[in-house]
Amino acid sequence: MSRKLKKGYFVKGKFVAEGSELDLEFKRELKGTDEATRTDLKRESDELQKLGEELLTLRTELMTRIALPDKLIEAVAEAKRITNFEGKRRQMQFIGKLMRKLTPEVLEDVRKALVEQHTPSIQDTMVLHQSEVWRDRLIAEDDAVGQWLTLSPATDSQQLRSLIRQARKDAKPEKPGEAVRHGRAYRDIFQLVREQLLEHRAASKAGPAAADDTEDGEA
Repeated sequence: MSRKLKKGYFVKGKFVAEGSELDLEFKRELKGTDEATRTDLKRESDELQKLGEELLTLRTELMTRIALPDKLIEAVAEAKRITNFEGKRRQMQFIGKLMRKLTPEVLEDVRKALVEQHTPSIQDTMVLHQSEVWRDRLIAEDDAVGQWLTLSPATDSQQLRSLIRQARKDAKPEKPGEAVRHGRAYRDIFQLVREQLLEHRAASKAGPAAADDTEDGEA
C-alpha cells in the first residue's frame, strides 16, 4: 500500500506542510498581518502558566506589594492547600487562566518581585561573608571562641567547642602533602554562626519598632 504524501512546499530546503503552524506563519507574513502566530500565543500562555506556578513560592510581603485581584490571591492560597495531584493540576490551570487576564503592568510587577526574591540582598551577602570569616577564625584561633561568645552569648558554647575540635581534627591531612578536607563540623560551624548573625540582624531591625511600641504604651 503506497503512503499518501503530504501536501506542501519547500522553503530554503525545508518542507512546509499545508495547514501546519509554519505554513500559517508564512501565509500571515505574505498577507502583511502583525497578528500573533499560534506559536507566539502558545509560548506566551506557557510563560504565564509558569509565572502563576512561581507565585506559589512568592513571599507574602512581596505579594502584598502587587495589585493582584482577590480572585487570583484566593486561587493561589487554595493551590497551596491542595495535596491531590489532579486537583492541584486543575487549580494551576485555573491560575494560568487568571494570569492571562492581568495587565502588562501587573505582570511586570510579578516578575520584578520574583527577581527580588531570588536575588540576595546586600545585607544577606554581608552575613554570608561574616559567617565565613568567623568560621575560619573560630577554627584557627583559640581566642576567637571567647570573642564570639561575647558577641553572641546565646550560643551553645559546649556545642560550638565540640564542633571546633572536630573541624580541626578533620582539617589534618592523613598523609603529608594531602589537601585539607573539610568535614561536616566545618559546615555546621558556618550554619551556627550564620543563624546567630541573622538573629542579631532581625533583633536590630525590631529594636526601634519595639521601643516605639513601649513608649506608646507608656504614654
